[in-house]
Amino acid sequence: MLKEAIYHRPKDNYAYVCINGELHIQIRTKRDDLKEVTLFHGDPYNWEGKQWLTTTTPMRKSGSDQLFDYWCAAVRPPFKRLRYGFILNDGMETICYTEKGFYSEPPVDDTGYYFCFPFMNNADIFQAPGWVKNTIWYQIFPERFANGNHDNNPDGVLPWGSAPPTTTNFFGGDLEGVIQNISYLKELGASGIYFTPIFKAYSNHKYDTIDYMELDPQFGTKETLKELIEVCHKNDIKIMLDAVFNHSGFYFPQFQDVLKHGENSRFKNWFHTHEFPLVTEPMPNYDTFAFTPFMPKLNTENPEVKEYLLSVGRYWVKEFNIDGWRLDVANEVDHAFWREFRREVKAINPDLYILGEIWHDSMPWLRGDQFDAVMNYPLTTNILNLFAKQTITAKEFVENMTTVIHMYPKNVNEVAFNLVGSHDTPRILTECGEDLERVKQVFTMLLTFIGTPCIYYGDEIGLTGEMDPGCRKCMEWDPSKQNRELFEHVQKLIRLRREYPLLANDGELSFITPREHDACLSFTKSEDNGKTIIVVLNTSDAAVEYTIPFDLRGKTVKNLWNNEVLEASGEELVIHLSANGFSIVEFS
Repeated sequence: MLKEAIYHRPKDNYAYVCINGELHIQIRTKRDDLKEVTLFHGDPYNWEGKQWLTTTTPMRKSGSDQLFDYWCAAVRPPFKRLRYGFILNDGMETICYTEKGFYSEPPVDDTGYYFCFPFMNNADIFQAPGWVKNTIWYQIFPERFANGNHDNNPDGVLPWGSAPPTTTNFFGGDLEGVIQNISYLKELGASGIYFTPIFKAYSNHKYDTIDYMELDPQFGTKETLKELIEVCHKNDIKIMLDAVFNHSGFYFPQFQDVLKHGENSRFKNWFHTHEFPLVTEPMPNYDTFAFTPFMPKLNTENPEVKEYLLSVGRYWVKEFNIDGWRLDVANEVDHAFWREFRREVKAINPDLYILGEIWHDSMPWLRGDQFDAVMNYPLTTNILNLFAKQTITAKEFVENMTTVIHMYPKNVNEVAFNLVGSHDTPRILTECGEDLERVKQVFTMLLTFIGTPCIYYGDEIGLTGEMDPGCRKCMEWDPSKQNRELFEHVQKLIRLRREYPLLANDGELSFITPREHDACLSFTKSEDNGKTIIVVLNTSDAAVEYTIPFDLRGKTVKNLWNNEVLEASGEELVIHLSANGFSIVEFS
């Protein structure tokens, strides 16, 4: 037994409370090292004479990555507190692992040996808005979605789609264009819109804010925004705006004042300045986003800056009834600011969704006091590497995603913001070498996985484009130039996700380790009542016969994609998968 590989701590993803009152406990051990793990636990104050009263709960192996096995158990402490350890069995020896170390027998003379979950306080439970996990997001880059009102076109606007996108050209997309196409979003099945920034800014992407309290004139008026939100809410579509609180734009009046007055500016402490006068070349002498002199970093520890940005957060929630904030470069802003931001906006709307843009392990932001979710770029990376770039195997995908899933509590994974493309990445069709079947697989994976999926505008009709600015083409509205086959594929997946809650966030997700065919990725979604859905994706260019690894005798088996009732041969069911094909099968 490799004791050095064993890890647990009574916090975060290793011990957490779910909203249903369960306490979930997880331990990590060396891969293939242990035969079984048992949770040994009891109430710290429950004694009979000098004997501590305990019980045991078997732990299930919930997944394996390249190095480790993960074991999980769910318990319901009757008095909402627990002391616990782990009984580890490798087939040759059995030991007890506690906070104080390893013992040949579980010590029962003192609960101080054991890990402690002091109390299951409701205030400490991570709880995102209930509506989020069933939402299908649609990301809109407003300048490129639709031009609904030519009267607010910016200077030098180009005819719609008449030129490749650049960092400086404009095509006149606006909010009226979105209003005029709500029926399209309803047809697709989208139930949430994530807008990249719409506040007054210099660029076409609007991440260089000039005025956080004003809508950019090229997008319309505040009345237009109110109309848009009202129309969306009537159509059961949520609205999430994008806020850039890490940095302002170069033409933000407060920064312009510092440029002009230097050390005498009353706003000099609004930014992270190193010396005066400020210079932009060859390197800015003030902190910025990356090394971009046109995006000076805001000092969110400054009381005036903090109150200004908090007032922005409150204003758009209170006055416009938005449903969510997406927070740009969220990991570079201090945690104290985000805690206060959450308190302020949730006081106005407790059901507001707070999404942070973080590309790495985000547990410090997901403890229930800051964000409801982060953008799940680890999922993006693994999906692209498997289906688009074909640089990893199905086995490696399972191992990588097992690591990612076990980085967070279950209730965090259920509302993770899952995406395969955005304004910051190449188009998914381009990533897949314009192979339509592989793109279909990508969307099949995205729309059957846990989390809340997001579709980048135009990906559903086959827009192409390299990295920014190539991925910011004008939306194609001519049906004859849209890939309707892909649209209908995505539309059908969204419908199935709504009809079968197991395809969304109900039940337990389990990967099936590739055995029979290395190229087949498969996972299940299961309920306690025995109902299971298995999703199988063939990542190879050759057709395969895949044997579903379950005893299906006496079970009702249905192919959800075509509603065909399937017959198992004996206890096995073999399904045919075309090259780069997939199957979604339910049995109960």
